Amino acid sequence: MKHLPPAYFALVMATGIVSIAAHDFQLSALAVGLFAFNLVAYAVLTGLTVLRAVRYPRLFFADMTDHRLGPGFFTAVAGSCILGTQILLMTHSLAAATFFLALGVTLWIGLTYTIFTAFTVKRHKPPLEEGITGAWLIAVVATQSVAVLAALIARDWPQPDRLELNFFALSMWLWGGMFYIWIISLIFYRYSFFAFSPSDLTPPYWINMGAMAISTLAGARLVQNTPDAPFLASLLPFLKGFTVFYWATGTWWIPMLLVLGVWRHVIQRFPLRYDPLYWGAVFPLGMYTVATREMAAALDLPFLDPLPPVVFACALAAWTLAFIGLVWELRKTLSARRH
Repeated sequence: MKHLPPAYFALVMATGIVSIAAHDFQLSALAVGLFAFNLVAYAVLTGLTVLRAVRYPRLFFADMTDHRLGPGFFTAVAGSCILGTQILLMTHSLAAATFFLALGVTLWIGLTYTIFTAFTVKRHKPPLEEGITGAWLIAVVATQSVAVLAALIARDWPQPDRLELNFFALSMWLWGGMFYIWIISLIFYRYSFFAFSPSDLTPPYWINMGAMAISTLAGARLVQNTPDAPFLASLLPFLKGFTVFYWATGTWWIPMLLVLGVWRHVIQRFPLRYDPLYWGAVFPLGMYTVATREMAAALDLPFLDPLPPVVFACALAAWTLAFIGLVWELRKTLSARRH
């Protein structure tokens, strides 16, 4: 608990989106099993995080204002909203989904203005090559997860609240896109003009793609909501264009990240062992699966239909390997404590 990584809610993000993908493919047993596991994981991580904040407040807030660790706290926002999406899709409980949306928005506001204010006013700051990582883009994922859940809930809300919630989802979607442009510019600059070692290529760099995938999903949801919101209908060409823009950018990242992964583990022989950050690499694969399916349906692009099953198989395999690593790590820890 004392040294719990702030980004551990990526476990909830990864499990939630793989479960949603399984639900989309009508794999009910798998979807429900992962949903049940996710509820337990969310409860355990929430309890541990709260206890850590109470028992070790200095360490907790030091992590929050650390350039490398602070953005990991945004996994709590994304995890909450993705769990809310799971609940709405699988149990149709609008009240529970609305609760998680309210929780996600509250966390998003608190973390956004705490973390980035701290980064701004800190007297001692790391140089760019040490301070910026792919984990910064989790803030974008958190923003877009709020947009996705809000757009989904808006379908079941009465007017005029439905109109207002769609406008809120649109605003979050647009802000998330702008935020991605800011952060990815710094990350690409760090890639290209500073020395890059295998240890620098941490698993959260897959969020480069995952942030664009969830932006695609939010855009597809907004396109599907145009019949309920006239202002969305007036923006339809813009919504469709930017949704494809996000999808194309995310797709571009996949070969690049695979090549860098081969360079890291095969050429540079960096050891492959369990790290909680690997959940941040599972999530983008599951999100790309769901986002591609939704975009193909919303924009009537049937030629994309063969792609999601292939990526889903990769996402499920990645989740399984990460879960085996988690169980093995817990077993080693418990065994060491017994002795």
